[in-house]
Amino acid sequence: VNENGLSWLRLLDLASGKERALPKTLTGVISGLVWHENNRDLAFSVNSAHSPLDAYSINVDTGKSERWTTSETGGLNAQNFVEPELVKWKSFDGREISGWLYQPSAARFAGKRPVIVAIHGGPESQARPIYQGRNNYYLNEMGVAILYPNVRGSSGYGKTYVALDNGFKREDSYKDIEALLGWLKLQPKLDGDKIMITGGSYGGHMTLVTATRYNDLITCSVDIVGMSSLVTFLEHTEPYRRDLRRVEYGDERDPQMRAFLERIAPMNHVGDLKKPIFIVAGANDPRVPKSEADQMVAALRQQGTPVWYLAAKDEGHGFAKKKNADFQFYATILFVEKYLSRNN
Repeated sequence: VNENGLSWLRLLDLASGKERALPKTLTGVISGLVWHENNRDLAFSVNSAHSPLDAYSINVDTGKSERWTTSETGGLNAQNFVEPELVKWKSFDGREISGWLYQPSAARFAGKRPVIVAIHGGPESQARPIYQGRNNYYLNEMGVAILYPNVRGSSGYGKTYVALDNGFKREDSYKDIEALLGWLKLQPKLDGDKIMITGGSYGGHMTLVTATRYNDLITCSVDIVGMSSLVTFLEHTEPYRRDLRRVEYGDERDPQMRAFLERIAPMNHVGDLKKPIFIVAGANDPRVPKSEADQMVAALRQQGTPVWYLAAKDEGHGFAKKKNADFQFYATILFVEKYLSRNN
């Protein structure tokens, strides 16, 4: 079962209708459950902070578990990777929102730590406690914490929750991030004056929203293939996706909805964005056209806001080629060093 993004392995005895006790599995995401023909051993895979994906089995009679594989982690000691913590905060309407917080080692990094808030795309997706890959560099080498929120509209919490940001409710999910920023400033181990917002696709849109609406509450931002206006996005995304996206965001052809979407568009509040921002786009993106980034960058440069722009001629919706993904990562490291982790 999925509980706030975390997988719990539960076993129901069909004869008695009662749950059979099993030992706690790793903090992560479980998949690929397969029964052995002996009806006692249950195989499954786990994606966790310490492993991208490994195979395990458990004897449901004895509760004994066994690990079958050890995935490659690039020669790094996987035991040094940070375990995430489930955190919760109250939003503007009293609703409880949760997310997964990865904190650098207190023994290695003293004092309050800068924070990267990484907002997932979708928006009907969910941040789950999985392997961090190269993001471990921020945690283990730079001492920067990472928080992955699951604002309203995320999947994994039921049909009501996933629809709480549809259409005219869009701003409510923005306010969930505002509440998170306030919560971060109260945490004793985190530096509430050093917050970077980032995300890809819809997470990029949320990044631009946060950077314009709540500019005074953040330090900098990194927008990856995000929509700067839901109106221009709907007008220029590929036709095969347009009707599907209108169900989520609203139909821009309706005058009332169009006026609402224009009012909340980050592109139309670009004057409020004063903090440094890094914008990433793919020239061949069929989902979020490069024009969404172009119009934002042009306006930011005109008003003098510090903006880095990386547009790949041979990429689409996110960088898939290793050489490009590496370049994006290294450039982001430089941006974080310059604007977030240093004492500016």
